[in-house]
This record gives sequence, C-alpha cells and structure tokens, in this order.
Amino acid sequence: MSWLSPPEWQAVALSLKVAGLATACSLPPGIAVAYLLARGRFVGHGLLNGLVHLPLILPPVVTGYLLLLGFAPNGPLGAALARVGIALAFNWKGAALAAAVMAFPLMVRAIRLAIEAVDPRLEAAASTLGASRAWVFATVTLPLIVPGIIAGAITAFAKAMGEFGATITFVSNIPGQTQTLPLAIYSQLQVPGGEGSAAKLVVISITLALGALLVSEALAKRVAAQIAGRDA
Repeated sequence: MSWLSPPEWQAVALSLKVAGLATACSLPPGIAVAYLLARGRFVGHGLLNGLVHLPLILPPVVTGYLLLLGFAPNGPLGAALARVGIALAFNWKGAALAAAVMAFPLMVRAIRLAIEAVDPRLEAAASTLGASRAWVFATVTLPLIVPGIIAGAITAFAKAMGEFGATITFVSNIPGQTQTLPLAIYSQLQVPGGEGSAAKLVVISITLALGALLVSEALAKRVAAQIAGRDA
C-alpha cells in the first residue's frame, strides 16, 4: 500500500512543479535586480529596494489579494494575458507566480550579498582593459557570485515549496489543480481524522526543505572551493 494516497502525491508533485517554475522564472530578473541594488547608484534606488522586499513585510494574504486584483480575468494585467490565452488566477501557473513573488526577496538578498562581496577593483581592472560592463559582469563578477546564485535559487525554491497565504488567496485551494503541499496540509487539518495524513505531508515538507538547504550548502561550498583553486 502506498504511503501517500494519489491526491497527496499529486499535491507533492504540483508543489515541486510550482516551486521549480517559480525559481527558474525568477532567477534571471533576480540576478539583474540584485546587481542593480549592489552596484547601481540611481534615483529610485531606495524605492526599488523597498518594492523588492515588500512581500517580506506584507501579510501574504495581502500580496495574494494584490495579485488577484491585477491578474484576475477582469484585472488590467489578467485581461491582457487572457487575450493571448494565458490565465493565471485559479490556475497552477498563478500558484507559481505567487510563489515567485514571495520567494523573490530572499533570492535577491542572497545574490546581492554575493555581488557586494566581490572586490570592485577586480571589475575596475577589467574595465580599464577595455571590457564593456556586460563583459565584465559575465567574465569577472558572474563566476565569483555563483555560490550566492545557487544559495539564492535553492532558498527561493524552498520558500516557494512552503508558500501558503498568497497562493490560497490568488488561486484558491482546488484539489488536483492548485492544491500544493501546504494547502493539502491545511485541507487535511480541516477534516475530522485527517491529522495522520497531515502529519505525513508535514514530514515530506520538512524533508524537502532541509534537503534543499543541504544541497544549497554543499553546492555553494563546492563552487567556492573550485573558484579558490583557480585563483590559487
């Protein structure tokens, strides 16, 4: 007999899909925003920093409600996406968007700290040799911040796996469609006698989160050791 029922496995699989898509789509803009915050000096720097970190201080339900206002079928962004056949509200792709928004600040923070740890003199030296800013970033900065990128991506993945408030507000809790692992745990706790199923899902949730963090640490240390070996 399977340890989990088919609907429970479905919730686990959907969580992995949602978290994976959220992390993959967030990574390129996360690197760009982290670089702007770490190296940029421009009007609106503080505002951008505040907007990036806003999901960390807002109640998740508020974030989900704002997403619903913007991406509902009759919302300004949702109506535009509907014209090209894309629906996010009450859809698993919307769950990925909610997870990405909630995890984005953690990703940006990890990558930003990695960029700020890079000696600006290394970048300046490459610039004096005629390299463009994009080339300096690709050949000097990016290789040095790979551990931070890995840490940020996996931390964001773990956060996306556990996202609840924004997800249930934006896409509801529809079994087989939007019911991720945290929502499945919540549903089981609302059913008399569902504590056993909830406990099993909690164990899986903890295992996945700890596994992601351990993998992050191991990969970051390995990459850092390789970089140190090349510099030696």
